[in-house]
Amino acid sequence: MTSIPFSRLLLVETRKLFDTRSGKILTAVLVVLTVASVVGRGLVAGPRLFTLTGTAGIGFGVLLPVLAILAVTGEWSHRTALTTFTLEPRRARVLAAKFLPPLAVTVLAALCALLVAVPTTAAVSAVRHVPADWEVSPLALLGWVATLVLLTAMGSALGALSLNAPVAIVVCLTNTILWNVVGRLGEVGRFLAEWFDLGATTAPLSTGAMTGGDAVRLATSILLWIALPAVLGTLRVTRAEIG
Repeated sequence: MTSIPFSRLLLVETRKLFDTRSGKILTAVLVVLTVASVVGRGLVAGPRLFTLTGTAGIGFGVLLPVLAILAVTGEWSHRTALTTFTLEPRRARVLAAKFLPPLAVTVLAALCALLVAVPTTAAVSAVRHVPADWEVSPLALLGWVATLVLLTAMGSALGALSLNAPVAIVVCLTNTILWNVVGRLGEVGRFLAEWFDLGATTAPLSTGAMTGGDAVRLATSILLWIALPAVLGTLRVTRAEIG
């Protein structure tokens, strides 16, 4: 049998990302939330380009990981895994094709947020008759995008590990809350939160002020929340019985 090109797998998985009802709803919510949050923050905080751009990240940090989870777990919840893996028996290739589109969507979403923030900054400046702050640190902007990509990758990894959308979504959405609780449990709790809370370890990255120690803590949390679940999830998908 002729091997299916990886580019075709990518195209198919990208289409699946937006073909489902949940995918369409999440995409629509992302667009509306981006515009609403940027414009709303502009009216409150004033014409500051980087502030308005970063505001969209609040919604992105929740919805993009959910989109990634649904992309990975869709085959199992809709019981189409048997058909997919019959057409492409190399399951790791399919899983890789499922991981990449949400990451690309994350980068595009960040770009869209910036494109919405530019005219909003200009409009708020004109309405309020105050000078606009156009200063954007390239390092902080790249760090912000990288933070969103890491959060999306965590969603994909947890989706592959659990193969259950509700479980993975709950873990993603409650992650920060649980670590806030752990961080208040004395010195040990603060130590654990500083090293293993992905939300906390990405904070220096998104501000463009990362030190060597920050990088080590970030790498540790990436290992725990992205690398390890992705590896275990890949093993689970490649070995799981499909009936």
